[in-house]
This record gives sequence, C-alpha cells and structure tokens, in this order.
Amino acid sequence: MNVDICIHAWPCSYYLNTEKRWVSGRLSLTPIVVRFTADKTGELLVSFHLSSISEIKKESSSLIFSSLTILEKENTKHWFSSLQPNRNVVFNILEHFWREQLLSCPGAGAQADSLHTTKGKELTGLLSASQKRMEDTTKVLHYQGEQFDNIMKGLNKIDSEMDVTDRLLTELESPSWWPFRGKLWKGPLEAKPKEEAAISGSKNQEGVLIRIPVIITLGTNSNVMPGKFTLLVSGLEISDCNSQVIHRFELKDVDDIKVHTPYEISIRQRFIGKPDTSYKLLSAKMPEAIPILEMQFSKKIQFLEDALGFAGARKSPQADLGNSIWQAATGRIVSVVQPGSSSEGGGGGGGGGQAQLQKQKQIMSESETQELKQILKKLKSLAIETDTELERQDEVLDVISTSVDQTTLNIDKQNRRMKKLT
Repeated sequence: MNVDICIHAWPCSYYLNTEKRWVSGRLSLTPIVVRFTADKTGELLVSFHLSSISEIKKESSSLIFSSLTILEKENTKHWFSSLQPNRNVVFNILEHFWREQLLSCPGAGAQADSLHTTKGKELTGLLSASQKRMEDTTKVLHYQGEQFDNIMKGLNKIDSEMDVTDRLLTELESPSWWPFRGKLWKGPLEAKPKEEAAISGSKNQEGVLIRIPVIITLGTNSNVMPGKFTLLVSGLEISDCNSQVIHRFELKDVDDIKVHTPYEISIRQRFIGKPDTSYKLLSAKMPEAIPILEMQFSKKIQFLEDALGFAGARKSPQADLGNSIWQAATGRIVSVVQPGSSSEGGGGGGGGGQAQLQKQKQIMSESETQELKQILKKLKSLAIETDTELERQDEVLDVISTSVDQTTLNIDKQNRRMKKLT
C-alpha cells in the first residue's frame, strides 16, 4: 500500500527529447518512484525509481528558465519546467525523499532489497517494530508516573502550607492575653524553596521518543523549508535544519492532528480572536512517527481518506504478526514432517525431503531464531515493567484522590474560619 500511494503531484511541463517539444502534465511522487503523465493523452511518459537518481538540480539556460533537472545513473537527463506552486517546493520534497531512500537502502534499489527478504527477516522486523513501540509506550508511561509524583509533591506542599495557615488562624483567633500570641511558626516556610527547586528540576527532565527529518509548511503558505520534527514525552517540537526551535506544542496545546497520507500530517492549535497556529509536515519517516502520535493523541488524531488504509493496517498488527508467525511455523513443521511422509510414499522421497529441508532453512536461519528469542525476552521484560508501573500508578491515583478530598475539606474549613475573622 505504501509503495503505490501518491505522496504529491505537481502540474508542470516535461521536455520530450525524442520530439524536441514540451508536454504539459503532472509530475507525481510515490515512496519509491517518480512519474510524469501527459494531460491530453494520459500517457505515462516517464517513470523511474528514486534509487536510480544520481543528481537533482535547479537549472536554467538561454531558452529554459526556472527548470528542475533529474539525472539518472544511466546519464539520462529529465527536464521539468513551469512547476507549480514553485520550483523550490518541488525540489525540496523530491530531494528529501531521494535522500531518505538512499539512506534506507544504500547501494541497492528498494525492489532488489525486497526480493532478498526472507520470512525470518520479515518476522524479525515485525517483532523489532513491536519492541520499539513497547519501549516508546514505556517512556510515555514513566513520564506519566513522574507527573503523578509531582502532583503528590504539590499536594504535600499544600498540606504543609495549610498547617501553617491553621497555626496562624489559631493565633489570630486566640485572645490578647494568650501567652503564646505573636510567636509565628516558620519551620515549614523555610523548606518551600527546596520543594520548588525539586519540582522545577523534574519539569526539565524530558525524553525524546523520536526525531525525524521533515519538510515544513506553515499554515496556508505555499513555501516549504526542510527541518526536523521531534516527539517528546511532554510535547512536540518543530525546528529548522540548524536545530533552532521554530515552534513547540505542549500536549495540552494540540487541538487536532490530521493524517493526510502515511507521509503527511498537519498539526493545529486553535485560538479565539486570532489566527490558528498550523503546521503541515511531510516526511519519508512519518510512518514511524504516526503510531506514537496515535498513542499520545488518541482522541485528537484524525485519519483522512487517503490515510484510512494505513490506519486500518495499523489497527490490526496482531493479525499480520499472527500470519507471519503461522507461515514461519508452518515452514518449520513441513520441514520436519515432509521427509517422513515422502519416505512412506516410496522411491525418490529422500531427495525431495532434503530439497524441502534446504528450502525451509532459507526461510528461518539459526541466527534469526536466536535474534527472535532475544527480542521476545526483551518484550516480556518490557511487559512486566509496564504492568508493574501501571499497578504503582493505580495506587498513586488512589492516594491522590484521597489527598485531594482531604485538602478540599481543609481549605473549606480555613475559608470559614477566615470569614469569621473578617
């Protein structure tokens, strides 16, 4: 599904070298292929893989202005002009996906790599992705636990200040002849800066879940710029190529996230009386970030029509994982059972059994089996750790609920006493 999806398409003109003329049409980009389709005939004139590109340049000549050239490794040069909305936008997006394609598949095309992928590698990749997702979930869970701990510190601070208030009110309520009148209790007040320092120190601790390169579009502006998108346990950060923060969204600031395609999202913060803050982000690595966004903003994220297939595939990972495990396990069973059944069938069975066994060895090697064992052990430990943290947070929530009720009663009591004094 991700291979055929159209990431972007731009109206433009293509120089048809065989006929020495310009043809109007649309330049389209998929995760691995660049295509040009003529408007009048609908004919596909150009189609080549990103991995076959050796250079992308912005060029001009005496007859051709503001053009974009793409050079293939076979020294075939393609000229594109009259690009809309402008040449820089198309150049930045094409260069981003071309660079990420080269980084993900160095020295080989995407199709060549996929042909050599064994079932064992597929299963290892699925479990590795599950492990990474579990680790990200654990980070978010630990940050949530830290927030609960900070709430407890704040409640304890309120309790200590309520004790001081109680003593001061008792002093004000006492008659003038009372011998202890005028002696203030300063003990809890001196500890206040230390508690504030501890709370502020904990706020500065935050973890990075994932950081990916992106193409940034601000609001409805047609211009784009390359940058970085960072997912933190406490919010989202958008920065430029020099790591200078352009905008930071706290978790509570994000009003909605729209997933236009598996590679493009938009983030918006609404305001009353002034324009909303909105950013559109496009990245070849966005499929890695969307699961984390879905986990953090489950009620605010929306998958649009072109991304519904991606969302449906993501919501049934257990089915995909189960199919892969079943296929791998079936291969193992066949490799064991087939030699015996062949021998029962009569002559020539031994050779067929050995061939079948060699075929199954290619599906799941010993090293891949050991790697799967390590990943499963890690997943088990992460699951136990997550379960322990959830139980601890349940206990903390019970304590917080009780403390809040008690603090509310104390505050109401002190308010009534102060009203009597006034």
